[in-house]
Amino acid sequence: EGLVVDDRANGGGNVSRMLIERLRRKVMGINYNSFSEDGNTYPDAAFAGPMIALLNENSASDGDIFPYMFREAGLGQLVGKRSWGGVVGISNRGTLIDGGIVNVPQSALANPKGEYIIEGYGVDPDIEVENDPKSVIAGRDPQLERAVAEIMKKLTSPVKLPGRPKDPIKTGN
Repeated sequence: EGLVVDDRANGGGNVSRMLIERLRRKVMGINYNSFSEDGNTYPDAAFAGPMIALLNENSASDGDIFPYMFREAGLGQLVGKRSWGGVVGISNRGTLIDGGIVNVPQSALANPKGEYIIEGYGVDPDIEVENDPKSVIAGRDPQLERAVAEIMKKLTSPVKLPGRPKDPIKTGN
């Protein structure tokens, strides 16, 4: 009924766009068929409950971008530690004469106001929680525990889709 997305130690890649698009889906309808009382959301896999994303100092690149966009999309709070702050894309521009290589910056992320974002600073959590060594050694995860506690506060009443409506009665008139 609630969702915690764990972005900690996400070293990057290129999936935040797809994840944000899918997490932003809102229930616009419920499709019922004649074989089941349960419905399917329209669009498919729309989530109706509260969400929180976890991040930490090992979240980098696309792992930095995801929590930033999660917050910008209004999906929920961020819990954990500030992300690393490295989102400038780099590429290898060829081998040097001694066999070495040089990577050069080639892309960076800006907000709709035209300001570069995240690079060199990272993304601050809404709720800062340290996963201290003592807790981790004891098998605890204070960041996850806090995220679950925050979700539970928001689940004062269960998030349920409406039940199947009464089927219409149609006659051949």
